[in-house]
Amino acid sequence: MADILSLKESVLVYLDRSGGLKKLCENCKHFNGTQQTEAVYRFCIGVNPADVLELDPVLGDCVLHDPLKATALFQSVCFLAIKTLSLIEKIHMESQVNVILKFTHLPPFPEYTLDLSSFPRLCRPLRPVSMEGLVISMTRVTKYTQGARFLCTDDDCPCSTGFHHIRVHAPGATESATVRNDFSCMMCSSQLKEDVKFRVLGDKQLVELIHVKALDVLRGHEQSSMRYQSVTLFLRDELCNSMRIGRYYRVLGIPAHVHQWPNITWSVEANSVQPWEPVCDCKVSARFQELLKGTASSPWRFSAIVAHCFGLDVAPLGLYDTLKLSLLLSLVQTRIDEKDMFHNLDLLVVTTDTLILDRLMTYSLSLAYRGIRHQATGEMFACLSRDEHGAGTANIHAGSVLLATGGVCLLGDLSYYRKDKLDSIKSVMETRTLSVFIPGKKYGEDADQQLSFPVQCSFWAATDSSRRSGRADCGALGAAEMGAVPAQLADAFGLVIECRDRVGEQALLAQTVHTLQHAVQSGKPHDPPCWEFSTEDYHELVAHAQGLQVELSPAAEKIIHGYYMASRRVRSQGQGVNMSVASIKLLISLAEAHCKLCLRTQVLEQDAVIAVLLCESSVSLKHGASALIIPPDPVFPCDLGDVDGLCKRDAALDELHQLILRFIYTNAPGADTYITEE
Repeated sequence: MADILSLKESVLVYLDRSGGLKKLCENCKHFNGTQQTEAVYRFCIGVNPADVLELDPVLGDCVLHDPLKATALFQSVCFLAIKTLSLIEKIHMESQVNVILKFTHLPPFPEYTLDLSSFPRLCRPLRPVSMEGLVISMTRVTKYTQGARFLCTDDDCPCSTGFHHIRVHAPGATESATVRNDFSCMMCSSQLKEDVKFRVLGDKQLVELIHVKALDVLRGHEQSSMRYQSVTLFLRDELCNSMRIGRYYRVLGIPAHVHQWPNITWSVEANSVQPWEPVCDCKVSARFQELLKGTASSPWRFSAIVAHCFGLDVAPLGLYDTLKLSLLLSLVQTRIDEKDMFHNLDLLVVTTDTLILDRLMTYSLSLAYRGIRHQATGEMFACLSRDEHGAGTANIHAGSVLLATGGVCLLGDLSYYRKDKLDSIKSVMETRTLSVFIPGKKYGEDADQQLSFPVQCSFWAATDSSRRSGRADCGALGAAEMGAVPAQLADAFGLVIECRDRVGEQALLAQTVHTLQHAVQSGKPHDPPCWEFSTEDYHELVAHAQGLQVELSPAAEKIIHGYYMASRRVRSQGQGVNMSVASIKLLISLAEAHCKLCLRTQVLEQDAVIAVLLCESSVSLKHGASALIIPPDPVFPCDLGDVDGLCKRDAALDELHQLILRFIYTNAPGADTYITEE
């Protein structure tokens, strides 16, 4: 008894020092403002285990290893404080005080960490643990019973009135453990009956959490035989709607076994939820740093060499350089910033050889912050199932698009998609939201419901131009055949790239020789370039470039604004094409991405030129050429096999720079007032 009193004294001292008593008094004012008398009154108390251990090691050990006992101690102290200070007159029994201990953190030791990659198979004590994972599904918010009042059916028993029998939800308990009709009176053993008007309801939501590495199996690469198991989280009251599908979180919770005869399920009662991102402190490799110093004389050479030497395990040197650069720009630009704003760069590739293209995209997907390859047998957006934990509500499972949140979703060849699926992709890309319809009758609700989820990923797709669509709108000069892709869907993609083989049969021969050499002598370099970089070097480069904060220079901003105004005027008058505001966003996104890939923090005029060339090529492929006449492959007009090739490319880009300026002067009214002629 003396030990219990000592622990309660320590609880009182901790509440006084941490401000818990002051917060308790403020919460009591809220309950006094309502006229309704409830069975239980819920109080959330923040607990810092480190401070508790410093104050009283015994109490700290109780908090960390026996949270139910610690909750009972805090409940007793809070009840005494409420009665002593006359904070709530409607509270008569200690059982009416429902205390929830909210942990600020846990000790950084393995004993307090639950690694979802090695799921526990043994019974563990009921104590708080910390875990990190990805949300793959969640249910709608439903109701559960926080507390209920029961009365004895024997009128002569003292328990037939008052608040002697109060049942409160405990971690891991089901609804039947709180509310049932076979409870007996502890004094006379008569049957208890619930006083329904005193029932207190709260909100409940179920979430499926899985280890981050589980998504590696969706990248499209060969994986090991390891299998991953998800864990079910119970979010209650203020924690509901605190998690989003496809996002990472660090969760503190209490594991529990949920008994639902004849099954026993393992779940976690969430105690606190915080957004979390894996730490990636990547530095640029020494090879790229050396290359950066060697190409400092030109603002275009570093990114050109990086793209030229990219993916040599898949394609030989000199092929698909524009596509490689576009893939790297999309990887660098796709991210969620500190303000939770999403930046993306969608990519549609027009080609006649989808096999090599698919391999190159799959290889690039491994460098993404999160890469998901959509499988034909999988769900692209979201699917519904009935919850298996007793709630009976709809459980929303993430498809490939939601799982790729913050990264890239590879759709593959759009020629194999049905028209209704292509229409759905177009709608999602235009609105950047995903709607899920939940029929009420099927999932135990009175009314139907429609939920919306933000789509925060970049889309990569390809189309086989050899599959003729029979469109009548592709007769414009310079327009490309998009295969089975409708024109509206092509417009939804920010950037359209056409893979042209400049050397015709020689390109096919080079690819054939490259494939055979890798098949016969795997792992050995063939025709090594002057600069050799590993996949890990590219991974570090992309990760580092993603984190760079860049800003537009006045010169780059003027180029982008002038080109947009000139192109909008020319195309709307001559072709009837509406250059929307999305074009400005695309131009800025491309310029920023090229600046990051060059490891700079200020977007230069040369970055804006690359953005204009890529954007003009994309618009020309969709709607035909304009007054700005550029070559078929303007970003890589010549071979980069040696230094002479790099010099020729710099000279060609300088000429295109001047061509863009003349186009702006001619077609953008007032351009000469804010752009200095060079």
